[in-house]
Amino acid sequence: MSDRINPRHIAIEGAIGVGKTSLAKILANRFGWRLVQEEVGHNPFLERFYENPRKYAFQTQLFFLLSRYRQQRELAQGDLFENGVVCDYILAKDKIFALINLEDDEISLYESIYKLLVSTLPKPDLVIYLQARPEVLLSRVRKRGIAYERNISLDYLKTLSDAYNEYFFHYNETPLLVVNTSEIDFVESPRDLEHLVREVKSVKRGTQHYIPLGSR
Repeated sequence: MSDRINPRHIAIEGAIGVGKTSLAKILANRFGWRLVQEEVGHNPFLERFYENPRKYAFQTQLFFLLSRYRQQRELAQGDLFENGVVCDYILAKDKIFALINLEDDEISLYESIYKLLVSTLPKPDLVIYLQARPEVLLSRVRKRGIAYERNISLDYLKTLSDAYNEYFFHYNETPLLVVNTSEIDFVESPRDLEHLVREVKSVKRGTQHYIPLGSR
């Protein structure tokens, strides 16, 4: 029996600035699937969090958790597999940020809420984890010029990248495709995009690492 999968629910993950939403839009358009985007800009605490992380971390994280949960529940209650879905996040990413940003007593309360919510949600058929060097992430964050991201530091992106790498090193809940985007540009380069789409279409069970042709 072939190990190749035929995903109808793809989720894309990675640190800030890595290109999650860009790739999600491209794949949704290419496959003719529904696009589900994280509602980042709707968080009223986010800008204040970047200005004063300690003061606003818990409010920011709890708002994100409940917002992401509601969005995923709506997916689960609809006909998810009718045409296919591409999401630019997985709910588990919420916990990655929580462990970085919250104090110990806050984490305990957060995890109690998280466990109640996440157990009721379906998992994607495939997760694509995008990586990039922290310096590349910072360059991309600066380039896109979102006001509430102006205080993001290189040290924070290094911490975040390490946390993501640690999480996905142990990840085994779904098939996983790991893609290092530091040396490729699937937005501006049709060649890079075609190679990546081909890899997504041929992905198998377990964990796979996509190595761009120029890096082999």
